[in-house]
Amino acid sequence: MPEPRMWQLTAGSAALGLTLAAVAVTSAGPWDSGQRTAERARAAAPAAGGAHHAPPPVPVAPRRPAPAPSAPGVLPALPAPAAAERPAGRPADLAAALVPLLAAPGLGPLRTASVVDTATGTQLYGEGATTPMTPASTVKIATVGAALSALGPDHRIPTTVTASADGRTVTLVGGGDPTLDPARLKALAADTARALTARGHASVRLAYDTSLYQGPELHPIGPNENIAPVTALMTHEGRLDDSRSGPAPRTADPAGDTATAFAGLLADAGVKVTGTPTKVTGTRNHATDAPAKATDAPAKATGTPGSAPKAAPLARTYSAPLSDLAERTLTHSDNDLAEALARQTALARKQPASFEGAEKAVRDELAELGLPLAGTRFADGSGLDRRDRVSATLLTALLTRAADPARPALRPLLTGLPVGGFTGTLAGRFGTAPDGTGFVRAKSGTLTGVNALAGTVVTADGRLLAFAFLAGRTLSPYEAQPALDRLAAALATTG
Repeated sequence: MPEPRMWQLTAGSAALGLTLAAVAVTSAGPWDSGQRTAERARAAAPAAGGAHHAPPPVPVAPRRPAPAPSAPGVLPALPAPAAAERPAGRPADLAAALVPLLAAPGLGPLRTASVVDTATGTQLYGEGATTPMTPASTVKIATVGAALSALGPDHRIPTTVTASADGRTVTLVGGGDPTLDPARLKALAADTARALTARGHASVRLAYDTSLYQGPELHPIGPNENIAPVTALMTHEGRLDDSRSGPAPRTADPAGDTATAFAGLLADAGVKVTGTPTKVTGTRNHATDAPAKATDAPAKATGTPGSAPKAAPLARTYSAPLSDLAERTLTHSDNDLAEALARQTALARKQPASFEGAEKAVRDELAELGLPLAGTRFADGSGLDRRDRVSATLLTALLTRAADPARPALRPLLTGLPVGGFTGTLAGRFGTAPDGTGFVRAKSGTLTGVNALAGTVVTADGRLLAFAFLAGRTLSPYEAQPALDRLAAALATTG
């Protein structure tokens, strides 16, 4: 059985708690739009896993908060009343509200909880809080936190085109950016064609290089609509439809398809491509692995070069900044992007960009943040792997770190969380817990028999609390999810 409940009295909040409370309802991050939808409900075999989220009703437009600027500039200074002017929260009252809700049959026989005041770091409530549980997609909080800590919010992921010494072969080199889209691929082809024409080359052979990543490309759950093969080169996350989030038909060869599309775009730009694109390795160099800085100036590589330099860069395109990628990962529960960020963390920590290398890198990065890691496992970055294990204490501790004014680089961990009843995978939630609508921001987690919710909530007396509720052996998400919503909503009404 999980450990006994424990709580401590907290004596007021610092200005940060009130500041975050004031903006939590409206700061939904730059990825908000009227097109946001929650991930569709998906069943998966217990042995393999798979994420699924209940389909929401269409959100009512007037309830949607206006988009806020991206992190870290989302915390304007606000006057905070003195602690003595605000009612002190009583953990006993909090326990009285949470205990019966945590005992809901829909949460199954295994359930853990942690609630922390982010301004003081005080745990206000705990139930089995240090017990490792299968987190499902709430593990993305750890994945994103590690990436932001290791790389910083300004990091960008490159996709590069290089040319051989004789100029007769160009290579499309994947840097691990799953957000590469047809528009940027077309622009990259146009830049490449201009560079080739300037050098007097009108006909080339095309190769493509995915050697930045190591190990198997297929996720352990196998071919699945929730995630494409994990490769360093892909377009539109390997989606075969126009969707931007959630499950979708996926190509079995994202890199090959991207290279084929690039060849056609080169031809459209006036450069003839002879033969078919060929997969190669060993063309990587420090220049192609370099992350973009604010000035786009050349930078020291963070990736692991495959060999000595063999080719010179012709053209390059970059992803959005990591702050934006982090927010997108959390808001839409983007599995492909989560795996990419885990591998970017591996590269930053000089580990192989593989499932195993990413696991070690994420754990090591979180250890440097001083987080409780006993019993944890990060078998993947997305939470689709049932071998993942995290504790409620770890999730609330990481969210509390993100609220620390001394750690602005972690702020997208908060701004990217979906808003209950409004955005992302929580757009259709909190119908049975309206008190949490707009006040709860959280990452959901759903596998067959596993349901979780972790995030932040603004209380009635203006505090920002971090919470994590993890449930195992649940019978149905349609019973477990409302129970989790009621737990989070109870925090919003308990001072």
